[in-house]
Amino acid sequence: MKNKFFTILLFLISINFWGCDYINLKKLGSEEQTVEEVKIPVAKVGNSMLYQKDLTGIVAKDINPKDSANLVNRYVNSWIKKQLLISEASEKINFDQASIERKVLDYRYALMVHEYKKYHVDNNLDTMVTNQEIMDYYQNNKDNFELKQNIIRGYFITVTKDAPKIDQLKKLINSDKPDDFKELKSYCFRFAETYFLEDSVWINFDEAIRNTPFVGVTNKVDFLRSNKFVEDSNEENLYFLRIKEYKISDQISPLEFVKNDIKQIILNKRKVAIANRLEEEVFENAKSSNKYEIYNQ
Repeated sequence: MKNKFFTILLFLISINFWGCDYINLKKLGSEEQTVEEVKIPVAKVGNSMLYQKDLTGIVAKDINPKDSANLVNRYVNSWIKKQLLISEASEKINFDQASIERKVLDYRYALMVHEYKKYHVDNNLDTMVTNQEIMDYYQNNKDNFELKQNIIRGYFITVTKDAPKIDQLKKLINSDKPDDFKELKSYCFRFAETYFLEDSVWINFDEAIRNTPFVGVTNKVDFLRSNKFVEDSNEENLYFLRIKEYKISDQISPLEFVKNDIKQIILNKRKVAIANRLEEEVFENAKSSNKYEIYNQ
């Protein structure tokens, strides 16, 4: 019965979030009304109390009542467990309360500073990264872009064994004529089970041959060096792979393969620079306006 009552209480609390965060009593009689908060208890552990107002912000306004009640229930149970652990820890260990309070305060300030830096960076970050910037970074840091896997550029096509014009398909795969490529795309669109024809894009060789007979290749480096076009089959399908270009692990990645990574690196460096400038600007502004003092000890 107690658990049932507790569940109903949590449900009602979560429903209440839709309208207001907590109950206020307004004392009438003056133009500016004062508000007296009514604390509604939700849970208690020893001398610690969890009030309804402490649950503000846990539940989003657009969430349905059932999910809302579940979220509140999980939070309350988590709070109870933490309070029980704190209580037991206090009994077993003689804590330096002053040290704990300093750490809590430092953590609180660190969170506030982090949120402010994030806000400042988000509002001042230039997200435009030019191709020249990417190229310059690549040229100056090539040793940092050593491949960890084999990669290829080329075509990969899977068709069923009863697909039409297989000989013509092989001819189209191995052709570099623009008209043949158009015909190859049309064929794949109509008959292929799967296909990849973006030959300007570098892809991970292991991912390309996953779930194909080629996955059984023991020496992949020799395989890449020895083959430009290969085909294989299983009971249902035919598999065709044309390798236009390859790079093996330990070689330097081509720029196209790491272009997005470099862009993120450049943006991250900008973020760090903006955050560092913010610290210096705040410090210098405070110094010039005498907002702080250091006393001789």
